[in-house]
Amino acid sequence: MSTHTIKKNACVVSMAETQHRQRAWEIAAAVPDPEIPSLTIEDLGILRRIEITSNGVVVAHISPTYSACPAVMAIEEAVEQALTAAGYRTEIKRVISPAWTTDWITDMGRKKLKDYGIAPPDKASPSARALFSDPVVACPRCDSTRTEKVSEFGSTACKAHYKCEACNEPFDYFKCL
Repeated sequence: MSTHTIKKNACVVSMAETQHRQRAWEIAAAVPDPEIPSLTIEDLGILRRIEITSNGVVVAHISPTYSACPAVMAIEEAVEQALTAAGYRTEIKRVISPAWTTDWITDMGRKKLKDYGIAPPDKASPSARALFSDPVVACPRCDSTRTEKVSEFGSTACKAHYKCEACNEPFDYFKCL
């Protein structure tokens, strides 16, 4: 076999693997978050990587939003089920380093949060002072910044509960991590 043929075959295999990986990514990426079903795990930025092992197993690398997130096992199981239903042999790897940050939420994810009635987080601030002060949070319904924090914890630990003083509606704010 000539060198040219080997390179050509390697290229074909590489293209097939790329398409295979892309299809697996699309399937896993479409899995909804069990706590906020209008968001996918891709929107949240927790689907880190898809790899195909030499024996054809699809490995989905997923990061929890925080170490005690109760939804992480449900997400991992849902990804495994979606990939298995598509005919893949599957493995899930939990990735904890680097730690997930709200900066990984996509622009579409931020829009979906707002549309769902949850104020999306701002991009993280490197300022230490910002870690110890309450952010200015705009109401996801009327966009007013005349809001007040009611409780440090909302419907889940990663959200705080707020009330809008302009429209009097309560809402959750997805905390900046």
